[in-house]
Order: sequence, then C-alpha cells, then structure tokens
Amino acid sequence: MKNLPQKVRSRKLNSKVDLTAMVSVSFLLIIFFMVVGELSKPKEMKYDTGQDRGCCDCPSRHDGEDRSITVILGENNKLIYYIGIIANPIKKPKTVAYGKNGIRKELNARIESLKSYTFDSNKLKRDLVVIIKPTKKSNYGNLVDILDEMKINGITSYFIVPEFTPEESKLIASN
Repeated sequence: MKNLPQKVRSRKLNSKVDLTAMVSVSFLLIIFFMVVGELSKPKEMKYDTGQDRGCCDCPSRHDGEDRSITVILGENNKLIYYIGIIANPIKKPKTVAYGKNGIRKELNARIESLKSYTFDSNKLKRDLVVIIKPTKKSNYGNLVDILDEMKINGITSYFIVPEFTPEESKLIASN
C-alpha cells in the first residue's frame, strides 16, 4: 500500500480575552448610576413663614408673593384677580373683563411693575406666575380665553388649580 499523505493538524492557540476595557466600562457605569441615584433624591427646602423677621406692625410677605397673580374665573364671564395671597393681598381683588382692555392690560401692568427686579425681559415673563382658578360655574370658553391671554403675553408659568381657599370661596359668593 501506498502511503497516504498525512493530514497536517493545525495547532490551536490559546485565545485570551482582554477584559481590561470591560472592567473600565463597568466601573464607569457603576459610578454613573450612583451619581444619578444621588441626584434624583428629593431635596428639602426651608419654608420661610416670616415669624422670625421681628416686624410686628407690617404684614408678613413671602418671597415671590409679588410675582404671583391669581385669576378666578366666575360665572357669566366674570373674571376676578388679585396679586399675592388672598388673606393679605398686595392688590385687592378686582373684577375685570376679558380682552385687551381687561386682564391683558392688568397682566402687562404687572410685568411692567416687575421690571425693577430684573433687566432681562424674557426672564421676567418666566418669573411671573399666574394661578388660574376656574369655578364650577365658569365655562370652557372662559378657560380658553385666559389661556390665550397667557400665550399673547408670553407668560409661560401658569397653573390651573381647581381648589379654592375659604377666603376665595367667600369672595366668589359675594360677587
């Protein structure tokens, strides 16, 4: 018999996987999730009640109270607004109409009066906060109208709140 050529067997090399990069990535991920977990915890803010200011004669004011306008939407297209907190308002509740000679004029006047606090007009419109409180007897069109006024004036911080304080309930009942 003839000698058949023998198959040449290839030598298998030991393959090693370098895990150095994988370890680095895993440590970076661990650090990332630790930082995200720490930053996502709720933060606590101190609420200033004004009791420690020592001023007995003057009514206490809170920071930002002069930046808020509360608008109450009543029945029969009635619109009541005040500035500050209802128990001690900066501007007493007043009934105005919708449109450019009513609430828009009042919002523009408030923006103008706040210009003494900041020089950036875009920041000023963000800083003014309008709280919209529709009553059960107000209609949907009134809510749309007041939201249009927010868009026209460029006010981006506004909230629709359906709850009323007891003082606001008395104000609505008296009007």
